[in-house]
Amino acid sequence: MYPLLFRYVLSKLDPEHAHALAGFVIKILGRPILTSVVRRMTFADESLRTRALGLEFPSPFGLAAGFDKHGSYVDGLEALGFGHVEVGTVTPKAQPGNPRPRLYRLILDKGLINRMGFNNEGARAMANKLRRCQSGRIIIGVNLGKNKNTPAEEAVNDYVSAASTLREVAEYFVVNVSSPNTPGLRKLQAIESLEPILKETKVAAGRVPLLVKISPDLSNEEILGIADLAVRLELDGIIATNTTILREGLTTSARVVEAYGAGGLSGAPLASRALEVLKLLRAHVPESMTLISVGGVRTAEDVLERLDAGATLVQGYTEFLYSGPLWARKINRGLEKLLRERQAA
Repeated sequence: MYPLLFRYVLSKLDPEHAHALAGFVIKILGRPILTSVVRRMTFADESLRTRALGLEFPSPFGLAAGFDKHGSYVDGLEALGFGHVEVGTVTPKAQPGNPRPRLYRLILDKGLINRMGFNNEGARAMANKLRRCQSGRIIIGVNLGKNKNTPAEEAVNDYVSAASTLREVAEYFVVNVSSPNTPGLRKLQAIESLEPILKETKVAAGRVPLLVKISPDLSNEEILGIADLAVRLELDGIIATNTTILREGLTTSARVVEAYGAGGLSGAPLASRALEVLKLLRAHVPESMTLISVGGVRTAEDVLERLDAGATLVQGYTEFLYSGPLWARKINRGLEKLLRERQAA
């Protein structure tokens, strides 16, 4: 039914309006009386429980940052079967993000281009919302960014401020210096800029595990440089990868893609590079370091491939928009089946 709804209704709506509509429904599903009913259909089997970051995840599959920017949908997302949800990106102060339109579907490619620009209500509002969450099962990660108007040389203050505000409600933090939609942000991936941000945010985070999220557009040498830094600073993990600014190998016409303009591309076109970066990192960092793989994940087979390649956890986002509310349930059920078949073989 959802494919028909998407094809004839949702795909006709502005993507951001469709997102708001979906969020409204998910928020309703988060009400306790409905959550208990929905959860009976979507719960993950015990066999999928995963230990990572010192935490117990109901499933290795979770929702990447970008869908729930304000921490408004956590209870509903838990009811739909996600093992964890990463909220944000959140900045210390509220900001509107970039002008609309800023979100575009590439339906033929199962992709999405966004230049949202860290639109969010600010760290204090996020903390208040997360305190009101009813769910005690889903793991909540918080993706941290800097405000658009904060100079690069002062960026560390934003990450420290946001972490300090949210450390009582977050179960892990992610330093996001890899989004292409905040001017100058990706330059913070340079080791000399990144090291003080990670060092001081780690102190501000206290006991909350800290990860860094990297761009797929870095060279392999640059990626390994960040990996070495993460190991040296004793970070808890790395998330690979963020969106890409590249537009290679797309089915959607170049004219249409060019008209959409700048922004990060996510979804199926990113799958190959995301898997490549995962394998590169897994061969380089200690086995004990958590790696979260994201980018182009669509099916249970994709999730298992990432786990086999060394991912500790796997995230998705773009396919949620194409597959609908039962996507996490489908992933979990498929993963259970694949693992049973493997054990029986």
